[in-house]
Amino acid sequence: MDKPTLILVDGSGYIFRGYFAIRSMTASDGTPVNAVFGYSSMILSLLADFEPQQIVVAFDTKGPGFRHDIYPEYKANRPPAPEDLVPQFALIREATDAFGLHRVEAAGWEADDLIATAATKALANGQDVVIVSADKDLMQLIRPGVRMLDPMKRRWIDEEVVREKFGCRPDQVIEVQALAGDSSDNIPGVHGIGVKTAALLLEEYGTLEGILEAANAIDDKGKPLIKQNKRRERLQEQADMARISLELVRLRDDGPLDYDPEQFQNI
Repeated sequence: MDKPTLILVDGSGYIFRGYFAIRSMTASDGTPVNAVFGYSSMILSLLADFEPQQIVVAFDTKGPGFRHDIYPEYKANRPPAPEDLVPQFALIREATDAFGLHRVEAAGWEADDLIATAATKALANGQDVVIVSADKDLMQLIRPGVRMLDPMKRRWIDEEVVREKFGCRPDQVIEVQALAGDSSDNIPGVHGIGVKTAALLLEEYGTLEGILEAANAIDDKGKPLIKQNKRRERLQEQADMARISLELVRLRDDGPLDYDPEQFQNI
């Protein structure tokens, strides 16, 4: 008998999509509930579409995590959550419990890492996985047995979509991100190198370390292997920052998650 597909929901992503989709709604006591309503509507739609046997909803927690130990400026450019959203966080968690869905979160860990952990354990258990999110940072997890669904556009994100966005395979996404950086998370990358250039370098030299080695190498004629002077100099000068960026974008799959499929049953 085939094991059930595990549905992994980016709960934090759902919260913000719900909040911005519905800009004004309050309960009778004046409590804002627009995010609660938007989140709940998306969850109900997901349950109706998939009728999942097993589902997990992952949330971020407040406060710094292990990435801040690596790079204190990580996400430092992000504004605080809107005031009218803050009281809805607890209500959304209550709604998740009321739906009978298994909820996971852990101090110091992001929802993305818990999703990566659950996906890895599910694959080891012989299960297929569907990640419900449009977050580009989760695209690195796509592989045989792991698919990704954009819930708003209702489209599957597969290797072809990843190639269109990053110019590489899903398992190479973090190498491109390490070079190109990510302004939304304040990940520095290497200044002056964008996604297209990063993908071209990766295609030629294979890995981030291969690219950084090439920046200091010469060809058989004694000429620099990377011909563009400014690009080569930036790779040399910012090599350590590229390596730090790689660790920031790499999702960890060893998060504090007890993998018990029976707990994940949709009740």
